Amino acid sequence: MATAQFSAETALSGGFVRQTNRFTDRITADGSSGRRPEPGRYRLVVSLACPWAHRSVIVRRLLGLEDAISLAVVDPIRDESGWRFTLDEGDRDPVLGIAYLSEAYRATDPEYTGRVTVPALVDTTTGTVVTNDYPRISLDLSTEWRAFHRDGAPDLYPEHLRAEIDAVNADVYRDVNNGVYRCGFASSQEAYEQAYAALWTRLDLLEERLARQRYLAGDALTEADIRLFTTLVRFDAVYHGHFKANRQKITEMPVLWAYARDLFQTPGIGETVDFSHIKPHYYATHRDINPTGIVPVGPDPSGWLEPHGRG
Repeated sequence: MATAQFSAETALSGGFVRQTNRFTDRITADGSSGRRPEPGRYRLVVSLACPWAHRSVIVRRLLGLEDAISLAVVDPIRDESGWRFTLDEGDRDPVLGIAYLSEAYRATDPEYTGRVTVPALVDTTTGTVVTNDYPRISLDLSTEWRAFHRDGAPDLYPEHLRAEIDAVNADVYRDVNNGVYRCGFASSQEAYEQAYAALWTRLDLLEERLARQRYLAGDALTEADIRLFTTLVRFDAVYHGHFKANRQKITEMPVLWAYARDLFQTPGIGETVDFSHIKPHYYATHRDINPTGIVPVGPDPSGWLEPHGRG
């Protein structure tokens, strides 16, 4: 994202402050929110480059919701008007009929002036945004859309583990998911070093935790693993250099690297990763960090398919 798009998020201390989510309506199984799950009605708009959107793509795939919720993918390069549908014929989303996601935002709130973010769940009957509340979107896909899950779909947010998952998610979000951004977009040395220290303290703790168990909440894949994975899979390609999170690469942390490969090789996860979107987005869009816009050729992604030994 360009400097101007982040200026409102930069605190006086030089620390990065993430924008809050504007649209937070929900689709609930019992209709208590005013909306029920309706196959074909809602469209999930994502960038394959974005880690916050990526988690909803993975959950949708794992749960078998592809036929119930359609998917729109934006161009990985944001311009001054935001996320564009240039990957579609005529540079317009074929279902929503819009050229920019910002059009759906303005249809929902004509006074909205904040950044347009993904993921966004859009009502195809009205063209308005139901929610861009990324933490809630993936949880609701697990809990409110159960009637449309595929047979044998995993329970990514089991009730008996929710307290543990929520606690892990809070730590991982603060120090890792958002922590890499706090490193990358810090505008003071003090803010950067504080974020850097928190990031690596947390990654070391996760290395220790995952040395004792296969997944973050025990023996089964959960929402917590998906949230960590979307940062890990981008780490060496982007965050290590571009965001100056460079104490080590994930490939140099034996447990986390094996864990990340384990998740990557899980059906429904690795095939959602697209480095051809990830790298151009960060390196070519963040011109305040990378003024030349040059996108690095490496690292070699073939290592993601090496045996992980965690089965």
